[in-house]
Amino acid sequence: MTSAQIRQSFLDFFASQGHTIVPSSSLLPDSPGLLFTNAGMNQFVPIFLGDRAADVSKWAGVRPAKDTRAADTQKCIRAGGKHNDLEDVGFDTYHHTLFEMLGNWSFGDYFKKESINWGWELITKVWGIPAKRLFATVYSPDKSKGDPSEFDQEAYDIWAEIFRKEGLDPKVHIVHGNKKDNFWMMGDTGPCGPCSEIHFNLLPSDDETEGRKGVNSSSPRCIEIWNHVFIQFNANADGTFSPLAAKHVDTGMGFERVAGIHAVSKGFKDFTAEPSNYEADVFAPLFAKITALSGKTYGRTVPTKREGLTEQEQTDVAFRVLADHARCVSCAIADNILPGNEGRNYVIRRILRRGILYGKKLGLQTGFFEQLVAPVVESLGTVFPELKERQDIVRRVIRSEEESFGRTLDRGLQIFTKAASAGSINGAAAFELYDTYGFPLDMTQLLATERGLTVDAAGFEAAMEAQRERGRASQKKEIVVAATEGEATALEATKFLGYEDTTAHGKLIDVIKADKDTFLVFDQTPFYAEMGGQTGDIGTALINGQLVHLTDCVKDKAGRHLHKVAEGSPAFTAGATAELSVDLTTRRAINRHHSAAHLIHWALRKVLGTHVRQAGTSKTADRMRFDFSHFEAVTHAQLLEVEQLVNAKVIDNAKVDTYETEFDQKPEGTLAFFGDKYGKFVRVVDIGGYSRELCGGTHVSTTGEIGLIKVVAEMAIAAGTRRIEAVAGQPAFNLVATREAALSAVSAHLGGGASDVVKKLEALLAAQKETEKQLKAFQQKALAGMAEELAAKATTRDGFKFVSAVVSVSDQEVLRSLGSQVLAKLGDGVVQLGAALGDKASLVAFCSPAAVKAGHQAGKIIQGLSTAIGGKGGGKPDFAMGGGKDIAKLAEVLGG
Repeated sequence: MTSAQIRQSFLDFFASQGHTIVPSSSLLPDSPGLLFTNAGMNQFVPIFLGDRAADVSKWAGVRPAKDTRAADTQKCIRAGGKHNDLEDVGFDTYHHTLFEMLGNWSFGDYFKKESINWGWELITKVWGIPAKRLFATVYSPDKSKGDPSEFDQEAYDIWAEIFRKEGLDPKVHIVHGNKKDNFWMMGDTGPCGPCSEIHFNLLPSDDETEGRKGVNSSSPRCIEIWNHVFIQFNANADGTFSPLAAKHVDTGMGFERVAGIHAVSKGFKDFTAEPSNYEADVFAPLFAKITALSGKTYGRTVPTKREGLTEQEQTDVAFRVLADHARCVSCAIADNILPGNEGRNYVIRRILRRGILYGKKLGLQTGFFEQLVAPVVESLGTVFPELKERQDIVRRVIRSEEESFGRTLDRGLQIFTKAASAGSINGAAAFELYDTYGFPLDMTQLLATERGLTVDAAGFEAAMEAQRERGRASQKKEIVVAATEGEATALEATKFLGYEDTTAHGKLIDVIKADKDTFLVFDQTPFYAEMGGQTGDIGTALINGQLVHLTDCVKDKAGRHLHKVAEGSPAFTAGATAELSVDLTTRRAINRHHSAAHLIHWALRKVLGTHVRQAGTSKTADRMRFDFSHFEAVTHAQLLEVEQLVNAKVIDNAKVDTYETEFDQKPEGTLAFFGDKYGKFVRVVDIGGYSRELCGGTHVSTTGEIGLIKVVAEMAIAAGTRRIEAVAGQPAFNLVATREAALSAVSAHLGGGASDVVKKLEALLAAQKETEKQLKAFQQKALAGMAEELAAKATTRDGFKFVSAVVSVSDQEVLRSLGSQVLAKLGDGVVQLGAALGDKASLVAFCSPAAVKAGHQAGKIIQGLSTAIGGKGGGKPDFAMGGGKDIAKLAEVLGG
């Protein structure tokens, strides 16, 4: 079988058992606690937790064979965070950053008997793996170490029956494992249960005793290929375990492992060769491309150590690294995880740069990594169609990253070499390589290991922490308040009424002093507190007949709205009733900018691609900024298209719907921001059915209320992150009016209408360019004549001609040119010239090679002359420049 046939046979087998075949979920996990999707079960967690019904059709977008059974191949990344195999990739043949996990699941349906028996049937009867080479593990708690629950007798009995039917001894083929190896937990609390793993003896001999020794020994000759997890308990906070109302099955199989073994063993028949995942034909297109690019071939060697590698070992490590990293980076970018400076984005950047460094070892030049995308698509594009759909954007992102890293790589390697001359890499040098040249610490450690050097990781971390501290110090300080005397211990969040009302009555429950500011807290309020990039409301409060201006509204950790009081306001005490009024003009201006931000987000994704995601935002009454993930500058044409798209939607006057719904019931295509924590209920902002986002801000009722949107600027704010600044409503009309006034003024000066201004300006600039060209020719002619006159007046000292004079020129560059021409006419000699330029004096000196050899130095000449006129200067022996403030002394010091 080919790798594709192995994958399909797995899916077909479970489809025949009533499983719904669901698509792989994104590598961008729907969970703030994960860097990447790292297991097949990630997308099913809400079902295991009981937060979502076991109804595959509702959330997978597929027609199920049975709602309570599912199977798939899930792309996973394990790099960074708790699961990090990155450093092992390339140095062995079975670790990957990206891999496929084949899996089947039961949501309160079948359990251990069906799972184990189907697993055995697939691998022995369908795939033909010899039963004698297989071993099963079952959970056997070590009570001395506090292992939970009891021995998994049920799983043991099922396996014992299977092995007996095969004529094999269960005592040999069933291995007991403790909590570490055979008990799965989602966390310290929550769903958990025993697991049963299937291990494969890959020794040349099928000796059962020797094969058993390899189970759980980390030997590449006896590996786990399939884990069956039986989720049957809930781990309680007090350390006890309670049976779950519904029992689940979660299995996971390493696809590359099985495909690699199949290829090496020639169909699970010959186990003399060393096992290697990289023998699977999913890697073949990549190896072929790397060979074509480098002219080198893959030799299948595996190093036994990290330094002192042979040339072939270095080549083979590089082949494996490039093949793995190209798959990982391509799939990540296709799932909108772009290389960046933080979190998962930084991990992808590290992987890409590690790949580029290994490419350098094969002699590959900047631009090669982009060419590895095509073989990745060839290998995986059918099973993961987003790779085919987004391969252009994947190539463009990689190209941009390669070019960016290429500009700093050579300089960074020079810094590394310099640091390495000390015999080790200190923390400061490692941090400089990271901070200035983009070398992750592990990359520096890799380079150091190859040279037998060490890296001061502790020193690097100290420098990193110092940088973090500087960042924390520069951040906006949070208002921290303590409960006042007599106040209830549990502070209650303020009830927000501002989605529907802009006026309301509220009871004053607290008055807070923070530095020089005073804040009022009411039990309820229509004032929006600064959140999600939207600035807080301003307005007034009528308290005891006195009108108080409120200049801001923020929120504390308890969820209380803190209304900032204008300076000079009277003092109030808790208990008073207030009539609260939001400033409508300001609120409506903020609403326009917030809704405009949603439209710009929608338009950017339409114009640039769906990889664009919000990375930060600010909405005020005056303007908005929108930070987003993108890998290159947005062109003028693209910005114009974005502006046209959003204003077309403004004119369309679409309705803006806002409503609450359960997070799991949000409409398909609704944008949620990964890393944000959402409760069970979320607020959806739906603009015309084409822009849907989870958002807690305030908005216009229809897009026509926005009036007009104008993009003011577009810029880079960090690698992989861009920023758009824009104005909407009245500020946009003001901007247009200002620009029209400026255009009218220019048109009047040029003597034409607004439609003629470009042509007239181009004609004017062309004429100016011609005039400057003619002027330069006249200046050169004049300078030549002046140089002739000065050279004719040269005096002779110590056998050399000297020219020292004050001249009249337009700028320093002309002064320098004149001095050079004078020296050229002298042949051998010394030239020192001065000129009054504005309110300062400038000096220049030239010495011919013979004059320098005789002891004359332009630098020293200028130092002396500059000091004499109250300034400073210097330079090389043959040329120097300087100046000073005392123009009146020029003639005196130059002897004229």
